[in-house]
Order: sequence, then structure tokens, then C-alpha cells
Amino acid sequence: MNPAMPMQDKYTPADIERAAQQHWDKTGAARAVEDATKPKYYCLSMFPYPSGKLHMGHVRNYTIGDVLSRFHKMQGFNVLQPMGWDAFGMPAENAALQNNVPPAGWTYSNIDYMRKQLQSLGFAIDWEREFATCTPEYYRWEQWLFTRLYEKGLVYKKLGTVNWDPVDHTVLANEQVIDGRGWRSGALIEKREIPMYYMKITAYAEELLTELDNLPGWPEQVRLMQKNWIGKSTGVRFAFPLADNADEKLWVFTTRADTIMGVTFVAVAAEHPLATKAAANNPELAAFIEECKKGGVAEADIATMEKKGC
Repeated sequence: MNPAMPMQDKYTPADIERAAQQHWDKTGAARAVEDATKPKYYCLSMFPYPSGKLHMGHVRNYTIGDVLSRFHKMQGFNVLQPMGWDAFGMPAENAALQNNVPPAGWTYSNIDYMRKQLQSLGFAIDWEREFATCTPEYYRWEQWLFTRLYEKGLVYKKLGTVNWDPVDHTVLANEQVIDGRGWRSGALIEKREIPMYYMKITAYAEELLTELDNLPGWPEQVRLMQKNWIGKSTGVRFAFPLADNADEKLWVFTTRADTIMGVTFVAVAAEHPLATKAAANNPELAAFIEECKKGGVAEADIATMEKKGC
């Protein structure tokens, strides 16, 4: 500090922080450049969805990342802390419909506003690395990767049960369903079967399972959790013929082939094609299936809900 300049009696953030940020911008303090003489540190925080304004959750999240970035910068690391926008999604389309504006205009105006908010917080972000996931420059690589996986037979299509929000007209993740309702619309969630694309990660399940034994630095509880997630089961797949159509079969899987001869009944899920077929002429069963659609699809929910049948 210049001894000729007395310390101010009051801290005026509007003046002091603006001056500091202007100096950082002018000197490129947060700009990441190639420097082989320094160890690299890449700090990537979760991209915000451009909903319109930042809230204190954003401030907390990006402050943590900024502290990490600044700490490593002072430790001599070559730090890259970029920023992007998770800008694809149904909320943008719904907001555009409600406000009678194009989704792109709504999204980019929100990005402009939220960028100014982030910049006013003084985070050490390299804004030259900024991008939005709704731009062709970004999602073309997602499309490129998807087509390559498809060409290799690692992408396939089949029906899947999902959480359906009847108001937002979109699929929700299990974490977005709170007490049976959509986190954004508040509507009662339905279970639906829709055609979906899947990535064939099971093609690598055996390799992943085997290689877990080659991770001596991992805690045993973490490796066990990974093994349970892969969930390898050894058993038999066989079929029961249907009483009203011997040519049609119900395929099942069991790890206890020795118990097959003791089977007394077989149950199917409410969304199973056989259940749908049986409900065509059975109002009671149709009502039961409709009731089942109101439940969640998370394993934790299914495991704890009251068991019912028809």
C-alpha cells in the first residue's frame, strides 16, 4: 500500500470491487494459457440452467469452485475455470409458450443477465472459454458421438417406464419427483411406457467388474458398491407358455433354477403388455393399472410402497 494514501474509513464495495475487477480483466488474471512449466488444475463447476436469475444456491456453488481455483493459482498451478450454460431443456420451451417469445431469445436474454450477475461476484472465470449447450457448435459433438455409438451397435431402442409430467409434457428424473409430484409444475406424476434410446453399457459390465479388483487404492466399501451397481447375476432364462395362447410365452429369469418345478404363480408388472391385454375387458384391472401409474419409478420408492396386486 502507498503510505501517502490513507486507508479509507469505509469499505465501499461498489467502488473497490469494480476497480479490482477492471484490473483483473485488463491483466487477464483468470485467462488460461498453455504453460508446460506449471502443473494443470481444471476446475469445472456444474453449469447453471439459464432460468433468468441467479439465487443464493448458485452463489454458494460457484464460490466453492472459485476458492479452489484461487487457492491452486496461489500454489503455482496453471488454472482453468470455465463457465457454460446448460441451455437445452423443456422449461425454455414452456416459458417461451407462456410468454409468447421464441425459446432462443428467452434463453439468450437470461444468459446475458446471469452472466452479468456472475461477473459482478468477481469470480476468477475465464470468460473466453464460455459456451452454451444449445448452440450447434456444442451439440454437434453430442450428435457425432451418438451416431458413432449407433453405428457400433452400442445404441438401441426399446420401451421404457418413465416419470411423465402431464403439465410440462416431459420426462422427469426420479430426483425431480417430490412426493409424487413434478418439482416444477407440481402436477401428479404418471408412469408411462415410451420408446427410448439406450446405450449398451452392459456390453462392458464384465470388464468393469473384473477391473474393480485392480483398484487397490479404492476403499473396499466403494468397490463393493460398484459391484452391486453392476449387479451381475448368474442364472437361467426360461419361458412359461400362456394358457390361452401356447405360441405366446412369458419369459422370466431366475438365479435359482432348482426351484422352477415349485412355481405356483407368476406376477407381472402393471405396465406389462400382458396386463394391458387383460385389462381390455376388465374394468377393475384397468382401474388398478391406472392407479399404479401414479407411483414413482425410483427403486427406493418401489421398495417402500405398500404392495398391491390384482
